[in-house]
Amino acid sequence: MFLGTEEGPEDDSAKHGGRVRTFPHERGNWATHVFVPYETREEFLDLLDTLLPLAQTHVPRLVRMEAFHLSLSQSVVLRHHWILPFVRALKDRVASFQRFFFTANRVKIYTNQEKTRTFVGLEVTSGHTQFLDLVSEVDRVMEEFDLTTFYQDPSFHVSLAWCVGDVRPQLEGQCLRELQKIVDEFEDSEMVLRVHAEQVRCKSGHKFFSMPLK
Repeated sequence: MFLGTEEGPEDDSAKHGGRVRTFPHERGNWATHVFVPYETREEFLDLLDTLLPLAQTHVPRLVRMEAFHLSLSQSVVLRHHWILPFVRALKDRVASFQRFFFTANRVKIYTNQEKTRTFVGLEVTSGHTQFLDLVSEVDRVMEEFDLTTFYQDPSFHVSLAWCVGDVRPQLEGQCLRELQKIVDEFEDSEMVLRVHAEQVRCKSGHKFFSMPLK
């Protein structure tokens, strides 16, 4: 159910878009992240194709995310032999959760904690309570394994694009207002940006584990 080797990827920033690891890779340690996948539709990608060129007029090096999700945990380090027990504990915690609809339609600019990366995202405006409840259960698992829990008062969001560096001054203000106007005026945006949360996923190293909601 997980990788048969403890060797991790080389810590070569050139191989992942110039991003710098939050923590160095060590043999037997696996970067682990818990999230809700954001299933995209053609209309969502059409909206993104409108938003990104505008944002790139302010920050040309912005690039589209390869996949879309909403985080339920920070990125933490798990020892290889703890991956399966960790996933089992997560499954137990989220097994009773009902699927739910949420909407993410408020454009917001984010950085990571180290301010080495900037993200253009859509913040959740409906479904926040359900995400908080999920995080509460994920945090309990984190505490069981002596890992860092999620942020206090989190802003749940789906990242659309990112770049290296802290470029909030270029994106906030006029650019942000223009991006929000595009979202607000996009045809059927209320339906396009209403998404069904059907599962929780855990990524550890290169391995994905899916935990369906009820």
